[in-house]
Amino acid sequence: MHAPLWVFGYGSLIWDPGFPVAERRLARLDGWHRSFCMRSIHHRGTPERPGLVLALDRAEGASCAGLAFRVAPGEEAATLAALRERELVSSAYLEEVLRVETADGTLDALTYVIDPDHAQYCGGLPLEEQAGIIARATGGRGANRDYLWSTAAHLADLGIADPDLEWLAARVRDLS
Repeated sequence: MHAPLWVFGYGSLIWDPGFPVAERRLARLDGWHRSFCMRSIHHRGTPERPGLVLALDRAEGASCAGLAFRVAPGEEAATLAALRERELVSSAYLEEVLRVETADGTLDALTYVIDPDHAQYCGGLPLEEQAGIIARATGGRGANRDYLWSTAAHLADLGIADPDLEWLAARVRDLS
């Protein structure tokens, strides 16, 4: 990867990047949407009781608002290694460099998107079914509901509206 290294965050990377950040910008990625379309068998669920985590799912006309992070200079190699260990744990994500739009211009950002051919892909689940799964799943990094609530809260703090996530956060509170 070339310096500077930019990373696009749309889920837990927003509130837990896990690498030294030199700069962050609100960013938009067109052609993709944030979705609980990946079964989590490591971080927020188990193979016996999978949870759901966010992924970017390709969709014509869609867009996803998030954050573009510029990795601190000199930390690019270590950041890339850490991100690959975290995000590519089961190969359900694909690592791509995608163009994101910011108020200061266009950036090429390292982005993790769902592989729709992977066994963990579960796009199109009804929101009520998603809420039931999220309310009861727990994995190596904690309760699935905490992941949802933290992501929803941080998106709200950034002024990023995501009606599906907002509905899920409220519904999971009712179920918990």
